[in-house]
Formats: sequence, C-alpha cells, structure tokens
Amino acid sequence: MHDIEPYYQWRDYYVASDDKLSPFYGRKYSELQFTHKIYNYYIHPQWDFLGSSTLYCKIIYADYERQFVVIEFIGEWNDAVHNDIMEMKRRVIDPLIKRGINRFILIGENVLNFHASDDLYYEEWYDDVKDEDGWIVALNFRDHVVDEMRRARIHYYVNLGEAYNNFLWRKFKPNDLVDAIENLLIRSLE
Repeated sequence: MHDIEPYYQWRDYYVASDDKLSPFYGRKYSELQFTHKIYNYYIHPQWDFLGSSTLYCKIIYADYERQFVVIEFIGEWNDAVHNDIMEMKRRVIDPLIKRGINRFILIGENVLNFHASDDLYYEEWYDDVKDEDGWIVALNFRDHVVDEMRRARIHYYVNLGEAYNNFLWRKFKPNDLVDAIENLLIRSLE
C-alpha cells in the first residue's frame, strides 16, 4: 500500500497544501518518512489524515469559482467503528462548503471496504449542497463497496453505482471532468 500515491498529474493545476482555502493548507510532506498506517500497512506519505485511522484522502483539485472539488481516498471507509463520515464531514467537507464548494467528486478506487452505520451525515451533506444545485458523486468505488453503500441507503444522497464505475476520469483535465460528470448526471435524470 505504501506504493499507492494520490493522483499527481494535476499538480500543475492545483496543490491543496498551497491553497489558503483548503483544509490541508500548509501541510508539509515527506517522501522518505512513512508515518501513517492503515492497520499494519504503511501508506504513501502524500495522503492526508482526516481524523480516521483507516481512511485517508487527498484533495487533488478544487475550483472555488466553479464550486467543485475532486477528492481521492484510500483505505477502509468505516462508519460503524471509526465514524469516518463524521470525521470527513467536519474536517474536510464543512470547510469546503463554507468556501462555496457544492459539487463533490469522490474517487474511490483505493477504498477497500465500507462498513455502514447510519446515513445522517450523508443526509446532512446532501442537504448542505442540494439547494445550491450541488451534488455528490462517487466514482469508481468497488462493486462490493457500492453494494454496501446501497444497503445503507447512501445512494439517496450520493450518486453512485454502475453509471459511475469504470469511469476513465484520468483522461480529463479537472474542468473537463466536472463537465463530463454533469452530463452524466443529466443523462441519468432523463
């Protein structure tokens, strides 16, 4: 797991630690010292701690004018034991919403498992963005993770599933990606 880096091809466009509006502004990273673990496995030092011992993230792009953010995740999303959604909502999502972000693209290729609790924080997040024509999309989460999210009713608040899996998001530049996602959302409503 220590070899899995957050997506870095957009670093010419955006770096969260350099963004004064980012919850991760001012963070310093080591390329040599591995300090964070998911269970007994070290992870790459570029991942950001969001308050959970099993789930880490990286804001790989934020555009405050267009009001969207792309966040990549690694680990086990565990609401049942670690209350990951609460930690993420309070430490990452709420500060971004206060800065005007209302569209969230969540990249879940490296999310290995999901353990549900209740859906209250997802509902709160959805309520925070829906009146501003906002949305939350989960891209490329593993099928068993999506199945568990559906059983927990997360799909009422987060767009996820077949239409959003196997999405070749890396072929896009950030602004083109949000346009492609919006087109996908429009088609899903038709």
